Amino acid sequence: MNKGLLSVDEALDVLLAGARPVADIETIPTLQATGRVLAQAQTSSMDVPPMDNAAMDGYAVRLADLTHADTRLRVAQRIAAGAVGTPLAHGTAARIFTGAPIPVGADAVVMQEFCATEGDHVLVRKHPQPEEWIRRRGADIQTGSVVLQSGLRLRAQDTGLAASVGIANLPVHRRVRVALFFTGDELVMPGEPLPPGRIYNSNRFTLNGLARSFGCDVTDYGIVPDRLDATREVLRRAAADNDLIVTSGGVSVGEEDHIKPAVEAEGSLLMWKIAMKPGRPLAFGRVGHAAFIGLPGNPVSSFVTFLIFVRPFLLRTQGVQRVAPQALDARADFDWLRPDTRREFLRARWNEQGGLDLYPTQDSAVLTSTAWADGFVDNPASQVVRAGDRVRFLPFSELCR
Repeated sequence: MNKGLLSVDEALDVLLAGARPVADIETIPTLQATGRVLAQAQTSSMDVPPMDNAAMDGYAVRLADLTHADTRLRVAQRIAAGAVGTPLAHGTAARIFTGAPIPVGADAVVMQEFCATEGDHVLVRKHPQPEEWIRRRGADIQTGSVVLQSGLRLRAQDTGLAASVGIANLPVHRRVRVALFFTGDELVMPGEPLPPGRIYNSNRFTLNGLARSFGCDVTDYGIVPDRLDATREVLRRAAADNDLIVTSGGVSVGEEDHIKPAVEAEGSLLMWKIAMKPGRPLAFGRVGHAAFIGLPGNPVSSFVTFLIFVRPFLLRTQGVQRVAPQALDARADFDWLRPDTRREFLRARWNEQGGLDLYPTQDSAVLTSTAWADGFVDNPASQVVRAGDRVRFLPFSELCR
């Protein structure tokens, strides 16, 4: 461990311990709930399927009637999905379609491919097994069972599941309100002239996009002048209306870095140097009722630290229980022979051979690497990697949702 530096895991523990899930709950139509966080577990008030039904187009039969090969039965009824048949009489079959209720007395369905029609009769050419192609009532979900757990960030399939048991509305945590602002007199917005010594503010676009991808209500306070009074004034406004304030830049201790004294004047602050690369400086604190996370101004460092630290904090604030991203075990198709003494998040992407390639330069100023990559190789401190080694990969498909 680097002396005087906090590990990534230690910083995460402190951050998550300080995350306060929003208490406000709102009930919204299930059709609009995808992406929201479920506030209360949901149970089913019904069995699914709600009745015995056919799993295949064919003929419903009584096994006792199939006394020999190529049994010939009279087709006494036709049952489509949504219809209800009559009890199946001995010596008869029912033409039945997928999803249709099984008539009382039937104990198997024979696929139509194994049958031949002869007028109003059917020739059954294959002897089915008991209950073959029958879905029994409650085989999927039983009345009273929990179908969705509290703290789940709802996916499309989750809202579909809720709808399948008749749940028309769902209780969800209200959206987390996030304030963003950016410090640095050198920052210029795209579309404006770029004077000497100035740079375009890419972080504003990256962090806005990330925060919105997590379903947050975002208030962007823009670029704040490098003055202590201006920084304090924006902090006060942001804290009054938001759950979390995220800033980019100004978390060092230089004469033009006003985040530290501003947050300390308006609230409380912890300043950390994290044993990670890129993204060593990080600030965490509170201003009024709002949490505060200060990210480094370097574009790659800002991107990485948002995904590693702000993402889990946001999810926990939303009420999500499971916030750790799912890592993949992957093959390195590269050599990394001069690792840093800090934990590294290396930009990499999949190749056609199913392994990972590394971006040619891992310089923290190269924003191109984040757009090129499919995720991060999470490389332990001082860990040499040779082609063919197994590495821990954090895909953006996990980190950016």
